[in-house]
Amino acid sequence: MEQSVETMSTIPARMHEAWNRGDAAGFFADFAEDAVFAELEGTIYRSRTEMIAAHEELLGTVMKGSRLVRGEVAFARIVSPGVGVIHNRVGILLPGEEEPPLTRFSMQLFVTVWQGDRWVVTTLQNARLLSLETMAALESLAAG
Repeated sequence: MEQSVETMSTIPARMHEAWNRGDAAGFFADFAEDAVFAELEGTIYRSRTEMIAAHEELLGTVMKGSRLVRGEVAFARIVSPGVGVIHNRVGILLPGEEEPPLTRFSMQLFVTVWQGDRWVVTTLQNARLLSLETMAALESLAAG
């Protein structure tokens, strides 16, 4: 493989394909064994093994049959030799849906390193994309 932005940018698409197959191990195939993953609700996984175990359960229950759609690498950059970042946007469809609601889109920040002959993810931050209006509405509900 080549140490290029284009090669690094293919990681999210492979992850989406694996998710859509319900394949947790495939979803994390490009992750380093000691990678860290910060989920959108605040859970932090500190190993690839831990990520796979949690997501096998998730994909077998609550998210069974869900699909990642409209994935788009917003930008990718090699910031130093052997170190790169990717920003990826993606939506999630639940079974029976044709279009994800605007509240179910995420922005993901990947930190990657070149190991051996490939890019691997060392850190992933998954954050929900919410408009200022949606955040204000949620805050008013929480204030009750």
